[in-house]
Amino acid sequence: MSKKILFIVGVFCLTISAKTKQPINEMVINTNLGKETINKYIYGHFAEHLGHCIYGGIWVGLNSPIPNTRGIRNDVIDALKALQIPVLRWPGGCYADTYHWMDGIGPSDQRPKIVNTTWGGVTEDNSFGTHEFLDLCELIGAEPYIAVNVGSGTVKEAREWMEYVNSDNNSPMADLRRLNGCDKPWKVKFWGIGNESWGCGGNMNPDYYSDLFKQFSTFCNADFKVISGGTPDDLGWTETIMKNLKNYKQLVQGYSFHYYTVCYDWNHKGSATDFTEKEWFNTLKNTGNVDETLNSHIKIMDKYDPEKKIALIADEWGNWYDVEPGTNPAFLFQQNTLRDAVTAGLFLNIFNNHCDRIKMANIAQTVNVLQAMILTNDKDIVLTPTYYVFKMFKVHQDATLLPIEMKSQDYIFGTEKIKAISVSASKDKNNKIHISLVNLDPNKNQEISCKIEGIRTVKINTEIITADKMNAYNDFGKPEEVRPTKYDGVKLESNNLTVNLPAKSVLMIELY
Repeated sequence: MSKKILFIVGVFCLTISAKTKQPINEMVINTNLGKETINKYIYGHFAEHLGHCIYGGIWVGLNSPIPNTRGIRNDVIDALKALQIPVLRWPGGCYADTYHWMDGIGPSDQRPKIVNTTWGGVTEDNSFGTHEFLDLCELIGAEPYIAVNVGSGTVKEAREWMEYVNSDNNSPMADLRRLNGCDKPWKVKFWGIGNESWGCGGNMNPDYYSDLFKQFSTFCNADFKVISGGTPDDLGWTETIMKNLKNYKQLVQGYSFHYYTVCYDWNHKGSATDFTEKEWFNTLKNTGNVDETLNSHIKIMDKYDPEKKIALIADEWGNWYDVEPGTNPAFLFQQNTLRDAVTAGLFLNIFNNHCDRIKMANIAQTVNVLQAMILTNDKDIVLTPTYYVFKMFKVHQDATLLPIEMKSQDYIFGTEKIKAISVSASKDKNNKIHISLVNLDPNKNQEISCKIEGIRTVKINTEIITADKMNAYNDFGKPEEVRPTKYDGVKLESNNLTVNLPAKSVLMIELY
């Protein structure tokens, strides 16, 4: 073969190689330019009287054969403590606007039974009330966030609840608390004044509700009060609330924002486990849309509150699928797969990157409901893929957000595309750098070239969550299919990081 032919063949092979080589994603992280703090409360949780979240999930009662501490499951306590949950929201949700707190105090056998008309029409004995919830928070090291009843309650009822919980005076409600066995007040900081007041919280319009909020807030003495936001696409609600509260900022510290991901629409939420790549793509695309939605609401908040005195509180978020076959439709029990781990990583990265305005977020929900951390079945529990994402991401709590320049390849499905990679990074008080990366593409690895500015790194740790199948999940009586493992696909030379990010994965990199 002549030299000319060999040359042509060589050039052809190099051309083919260049065309088939996996595109490189480029990233620069500036470790000395961080200004904002990722508030630890972004990693908060939500527990509602819904299905088996409270009864059977968290609470089994004093006489249960399931090991417990004052009626609260020990295995759930241990699992939640390991997450370092900073804040827990209760009792709802929609349930909050039917809940009358005095039904849930005093001797357990003397508490009235009530029908949970919000979720399934089941009878509850009120054995889990204010004291039990605040005991749970102390056991797991979380701050409580209580939602008061505005929809069917009164200002007097809300004010007395706050007095019962927080007052150290000689007053009727503080004395009643002492009579019920708690001498010292709990000093609860966070209070939601109503919930989804546009819908299940009273079907109000924003003008009426903002006046009602001002009335409640005027007479309710609390450090941090949260006003109900509208639906994710209702910018008019946000505009009206912020306009009406412009001259009453002393009454409000947080604005509630709820965002649930469904696969298609609310009539076609899709299966939690039996899904195609199209449904995988739709779920990830719809989750990613929260970024643009947040930007739209934050723009309005910035207009009326440029000093950012009012925090955005994303106190309900997560994936919402059809319930598992054979379960009560009103109990919202769904399985939790690798897809949920990927979406959880995507949500948390987005919240981290908006930490200048977002100061709290609460995933829905903690046990047995929607995108749960834990599933229970009698005496057994399962830790879900989402649980392990929270355990991996807890390093971001109260760390400094680091600015990132990112050029990501696309994940293409049919005629649609989204960015294949999601990322956030932070520096903690010990100067450790943490980079959380998510590959949304279920088929392709992503090669990443990352330059780390402002640090001379000598050591690296990595942990990854992935699985062979898109719908892999952890179930009762079986070995875990989805859990964090060590990963060796990350290389560091000087300040240059190269990452081979596997398909459908969540990766945490620690540099120090």
